[in-house]
Amino acid sequence: MKKLIGKLHLYLGLASGLIVFVISITGCILAFEQEIKSFTQPYMFTQPVTGAKVLPPSVLQESAEKALPGKKANGVLYGLSDRNAQVGFYNIDPEYYYVVYINPYTAKVVKIWNEDEDFFHFILHGHYYLWLPANIGQPVVASATLIFLVMLISGLVLWWPKNKSARKQRFSIKWNAAWRRKNYDLHNVFGFYVMSVGVILAITGLVWGFQWFSQSLYTATGGIGSDQYYNPVSDTTAIAAEFKPMTAVDRAWHTLQREYPQHQGMNISFPHLKSESIYSYVNFRHGTYYHVDYNYFDQHTLKKIKAEGPYTGKYSEANFGKKLRRMNYDIHTGAILGLPGKILAFFASLICATLPVTGFIIWWGRRNKSQKKVKKNVQKLKPDLVSR
Repeated sequence: MKKLIGKLHLYLGLASGLIVFVISITGCILAFEQEIKSFTQPYMFTQPVTGAKVLPPSVLQESAEKALPGKKANGVLYGLSDRNAQVGFYNIDPEYYYVVYINPYTAKVVKIWNEDEDFFHFILHGHYYLWLPANIGQPVVASATLIFLVMLISGLVLWWPKNKSARKQRFSIKWNAAWRRKNYDLHNVFGFYVMSVGVILAITGLVWGFQWFSQSLYTATGGIGSDQYYNPVSDTTAIAAEFKPMTAVDRAWHTLQREYPQHQGMNISFPHLKSESIYSYVNFRHGTYYHVDYNYFDQHTLKKIKAEGPYTGKYSEANFGKKLRRMNYDIHTGAILGLPGKILAFFASLICATLPVTGFIIWWGRRNKSQKKVKKNVQKLKPDLVSR
């Protein structure tokens, strides 16, 4: 059985090794994205104006759309008091993604961020799609992630010592041994220690990779219905004579401000169609995305709309399946544990990146060794063959 598992481990590793390496290295770089941006992107911050109040969404939208003529804003994100607001612009056809950083107290445009010019978004595309078109790269990455999960489990089977005397050697690296032995120990020992974190990284990654996996995990953990996000519709039969969606957004924002006087971030959308609802989330933990309350407003009546799925309602009222799904991104990046969690995710990703390299060296060394052995045996047989 171990020989069969060993063959499976080898061939799966050779098939997915390069992809796993790219996914892991890009994951390392992304681990401290927010911390690095805090130092390299000063336009994210602003100086709060004494006595000034934060301006409503419609004012920020108008200022941002003047900075990007011909494009319509999709929503605004209000951060902490020392952060500039972010007005998002994104579209599928033609494809673009911009963020206008704007002073929430004065509506002054500070910076127009373009996805195509951002280093971390370039790395993110590699992590998600291997810099290929999304419809090609996404299933390739997902398949490699699933293979990596199988390899972690098969690797544990191969690592498991046959007897008690061999256990000590499996937990430590023999640093004074030959380089081939050190490489072998690095692969086995590091692989064992990173396995538990690697499994978590793989499972949370597969949630975005395969819909069948995502839905199965959501249902198995207590989620009810579909795990997909959807925006409920507004009642178009209640449209007033003068249709003013931005007035509705401002009123919804004021309602949320009264309902949530204490928060660490608020996002609210700008509906483009008469059937769209106004979508909003209120964040209670800066730097993460899971501890939020979701609200949907009918843009014509301003009544709250009840929606289904994990991205609805208050976090405190969500069941385990909904909470776990909301936590998926923050678990994947380690942000759910704060800076220690990000450090753990960084080193786990780094070790995962070394496994295909050390594994390939082991295979290559054994392959060359066996070829040399066969060649040597053939040379020994030559005199006998001549005599015959």
